[in-house]
Amino acid sequence: MQANGAGQGQESTELSCLNSAQNGESSSAGGSHSNGLLSSTDNGNSVGTSNGSSSGPASGTSASSAASGSEVGGSLKKKKRLSQAEEDVIRLIGQHLHGLGLNQTVDLLMQESGCRLEHSSATKFRNHVMEGEWDKAENDLNELRALMHSPNAIVRMKFLLLQQKYLEYLEDGKVLEALQVLRGELTPLKYNTDRIHVLSGYLMCSHSEDLKAKAEWEGKGTASRCRLLDKLQTYLPPSVMLPPRRMQTLLRQAVELQRDRCLYHNTKLDSNLDSVSLLLDHVCSRKQFPCYTQQILTEHCNEVWFCKFSNDGTKLATGSKDTTVIIWQVDPESHQLKLLRTLEGHAYGVSYLAWSPDDTYLIACGPDDCSELWLWNIQTGELRTKMSQSHEDSLTSVAWNPDGKRFVTGGQRGQFYQCDLDGNLLDSWEGVRVQCLWCLGDGRAVLASDTHQRIRGYNFEDLTDRNIVQEDHPIMSFTVSKNGRLALLNVATQGVHLWDLQDRVLVRKYQGVTQGFYTIHSCFGGHNEDFIASGSEDDGTVRVWGPAPFLDSQEADGLSENCSNMDS
Repeated sequence: MQANGAGQGQESTELSCLNSAQNGESSSAGGSHSNGLLSSTDNGNSVGTSNGSSSGPASGTSASSAASGSEVGGSLKKKKRLSQAEEDVIRLIGQHLHGLGLNQTVDLLMQESGCRLEHSSATKFRNHVMEGEWDKAENDLNELRALMHSPNAIVRMKFLLLQQKYLEYLEDGKVLEALQVLRGELTPLKYNTDRIHVLSGYLMCSHSEDLKAKAEWEGKGTASRCRLLDKLQTYLPPSVMLPPRRMQTLLRQAVELQRDRCLYHNTKLDSNLDSVSLLLDHVCSRKQFPCYTQQILTEHCNEVWFCKFSNDGTKLATGSKDTTVIIWQVDPESHQLKLLRTLEGHAYGVSYLAWSPDDTYLIACGPDDCSELWLWNIQTGELRTKMSQSHEDSLTSVAWNPDGKRFVTGGQRGQFYQCDLDGNLLDSWEGVRVQCLWCLGDGRAVLASDTHQRIRGYNFEDLTDRNIVQEDHPIMSFTVSKNGRLALLNVATQGVHLWDLQDRVLVRKYQGVTQGFYTIHSCFGGHNEDFIASGSEDDGTVRVWGPAPFLDSQEADGLSENCSNMDS
């Protein structure tokens, strides 16, 4: 962290440990606390300490600490000068304590260390913004200009100040004053004219609540001004003003890094530091990972060809060669499965299942010689549609459109279709022998793997198609991550390949599985899709890899074997 990566030079003695403190003098500037932050004002003039003597009852500063300034200064003479890293740590601690309201502690820390929390010009600027003294805040920008990397940033900062000023005038009903700010101050900046046009539209708001809703603004007060300060700080070097809540940010990054490096971590992402201990390193044991059989389901009377959890994770659907689909209810406490209902009548067996986005419907497909498709209402257990376009068809794969009102289906006989919930044909694409289908999140593009060892994207709106993935061996199946960025391919005799669909590059190969004759469907798993799981033909095991730096191209070996289940 380059806490003092800017603003060095003539102001450096003000930004780090002050030499005056080593001579027994206070590091506070007139009109502020020794920590460089104002805690109270009197008609715009701050009340604080200077040179260790009190000019009044300084808010948040004890008399004892002021009286002992010379003693502290004398003790500093015996101490070595603080390193840059040590100064940064003191400033971070001071900022955090100030946020907790421990101003006396901050004053003592800064006085004893001889450091300043932030530049005095930044302190004035902060207080003028929080008090809504916009003219003074604009004048402060002239002092800050010399401390900034890019003087052009002053225009952006001034625009943000004037925008807040304009909105507060509108909220107070001062339309003429707001119009003057818009015409006489914002427009002459010749910056972000599109935003100025948007701001001008707020003049038509009939009341303050209408203004807040349209502007997506909290309203005049501490909350919006704090948010404004957060934006303004991004233009200032950290040596002048620390980024907001910097210590919490660093701690959160450290916790996230430990989680990312934890081999067995599998819980929901939580950025709240209150949920973890900062006193211990993050470690998950192998015992916490689902590597052992929890339950064996024996209700099917023949091979189970496919299983799929519902999108909300409360149900499991299993399809079998015995021509049935069984819906299982997941107990939220014990995670045990209980038979909910059995769906019968799939003459060819069930080799593929797909839940609708809202889990209301389930579509079942059969093997290669099956020309039929079944669409079930899971809530009622009724068959809504039994679809068959032609006895020559092969409907072996299906994918739902994100709107839940349409789906695409096809097989290896040379075409695939887009249909509605009643099985009515909406569109078709000829000349494509489909292995697997997937609808992307925008609802416009359909991905299809075909017998040419590739995945192509098809757009039913403009009837265009393009190549996305090209492999050297047949793509038996594929699945796409929730964000639509990554695709996991089961490639015949080659294992599992991870592709970046956006950049259209192969980023990782997963070895250790055997696939040649059967169609195996791998999946992303875990709460955050950090893991990858795939079955294997040779020994009947499920291989799990992860957590993985998915965009780091390398080969991976199996992490664990004999895992019976993986939440996909």
